[in-house]
Amino acid sequence: MSMASSAFLLPFSEYSAARQLSSLSYCHQFSVRSFPAPAYNSHPRSGAASFCQRFCGLKLWILESLNLQQHKRKPKQKNEFKSMKNLDEDHSSSHIETTSSLEEQASDGTRIKLGHVSHSVQSPRSFPQTHSSKFPSDGAGGPSLCIAVIGATGELARRKIFPALFALYYSGFLPENIGIFGYSRKNLTDEDLRYTIASTLTCRVDHQENCGDKMDAFLSRTYYINGGYDNREGMSRLNSLMEQVEGGSEANRIFYLSVPQEALIDVASSLADTAQTLKGWNRIIIEKPFGFDALSSHRLTQSLLSKFKENQIYRIDHLLGRNLIENLTVLRFSNLVFEPLWSHKYIRNVQVVLSEDLGVHAARYFEGYGIIRDIVHSHILQTIALLAMEPPISLDGEDIRNEKVKVLRSIRKLEPSDVILGQYKASMKDRVDMYTDTLTPTYFAAALHIDNARWDGVPFLVKTGIGLIQHRVEIRIQFHHVPGNLYRERMGHNIDLATNELILGDVPDEAILIRVNNKIPGLGLHLDSPELNLLYKDKYNVEVPDSYEHLLLDAIDGDSHLFMRSDEVSAAWNILTSVLQEIDKNNTVPELYEFGGRGPTGAYYLWAKHGVRWAED
Repeated sequence: MSMASSAFLLPFSEYSAARQLSSLSYCHQFSVRSFPAPAYNSHPRSGAASFCQRFCGLKLWILESLNLQQHKRKPKQKNEFKSMKNLDEDHSSSHIETTSSLEEQASDGTRIKLGHVSHSVQSPRSFPQTHSSKFPSDGAGGPSLCIAVIGATGELARRKIFPALFALYYSGFLPENIGIFGYSRKNLTDEDLRYTIASTLTCRVDHQENCGDKMDAFLSRTYYINGGYDNREGMSRLNSLMEQVEGGSEANRIFYLSVPQEALIDVASSLADTAQTLKGWNRIIIEKPFGFDALSSHRLTQSLLSKFKENQIYRIDHLLGRNLIENLTVLRFSNLVFEPLWSHKYIRNVQVVLSEDLGVHAARYFEGYGIIRDIVHSHILQTIALLAMEPPISLDGEDIRNEKVKVLRSIRKLEPSDVILGQYKASMKDRVDMYTDTLTPTYFAAALHIDNARWDGVPFLVKTGIGLIQHRVEIRIQFHHVPGNLYRERMGHNIDLATNELILGDVPDEAILIRVNNKIPGLGLHLDSPELNLLYKDKYNVEVPDSYEHLLLDAIDGDSHLFMRSDEVSAAWNILTSVLQEIDKNNTVPELYEFGGRGPTGAYYLWAKHGVRWAED
């Protein structure tokens, strides 16, 4: 009987023992499965070789039994791919793979084979040359997870999606035998795609061990499909390749649709009909904006829901993957000092700021989407929903989304009188006012109101734009003045300067700041309003993962709380529809502002209208 062809893994301690056994050159090759259970009362066999043969066989029979038990274990459903990196650096290369011939190359270049040990010179690391027709073999069989990036040659895929996938793979959050597939209309090979994305892959600054080996392993598991111009045929070819790589084993699939909005419905429909697996779950990730307006968004949603279930759809907004957003619910629901104050009784106003200092999205905005569809509909309204929602019954994604949609449905429809729109003037030497022929806004400021018992009368002031003086992302919560404050006369002429504030900053520095009133040391009684600060870069010596890493891992784990559900998308459009209609009818003209300035002056009149002093840049 010959050795079973399925490979298995030897842990470090067992690998060491195997090497010691293999140094006994007089041990003969044998069938592991034919080795009987040990019987210590049996008749002794004569000869050292006979004894060694039985001892070696016993060792390998035990090893194979252990590995067979490992392979029979069923993976967990939700967190089956989430595994922490080994804590002990000495065990970073403690596993080897054993093929059917019981021969493999260890990390030090030693080739291991039962019966003898041979040394070979390890060849220098070179770029992987694995073709689609020959897939890397793994001890566990085919991959347990396959991820397909539709639109793989686009800028988003090359700069964000593939680097995020590699970062997760390198850190141990993806299975070793994962299958990565790139799909586009370009006529490329596997090697072309690998060469394209290789320059964008980087390892963590805080741990660089085995970076090159991990990169080679990741690239060797990356394949390319030319989908052509018929998505149905292209998706059928993608499915065939994925099935070939999976090798008939059970595997789950994620499809990241990094495609233009006009192609989304056709791509998603073709994918649903021809590329979904029947041996695991399927999920799709789609990029914002989620429609152009309420009507087009409704059509897109109905099309998606006709092919997929709601829990298969993950609408991604990379800005929601920031640590600031994830920390909102932690601050609220795990700190007694904040939750009792979280209502109109104590909070005077809430300010949400997202400003860019460069015109990084100008081309996208002036093609018609604008800042409302790109930033406000998803990121700004989702931030407010997480900030203002009632406590969910659990941290389950659906429970959190249930509370978010209640907030969105409670937000009063925006009227044009509560909105300031702006458009920056290009100040480049030879391109002044290059966008004055369009009314697409690059700046949005508004006062939103949530009509419920908790937030009655509290304005949520929003400011977001590009081409402004500073790149700034923060949430500022201003509290009411102290009733009958005994120290009012000691605070100077501007009582607003003494307002207690909670400031959650993300850019330029991630921090949590609390502004309090305090006596200045010295004779006399003089008050100051300093900030108590938690500056992340001083407190936590870690590299912050990219937001795409965070959201991709959530999608893999089935955690949907940072992804918009269909009813959330609809509720958000309902808030903005009247303003968008005024823009589309050219009834609203954006106020021009200087590139690199503070934005339209109309925003300051809007804050004054609501009795709010806007925090200066």
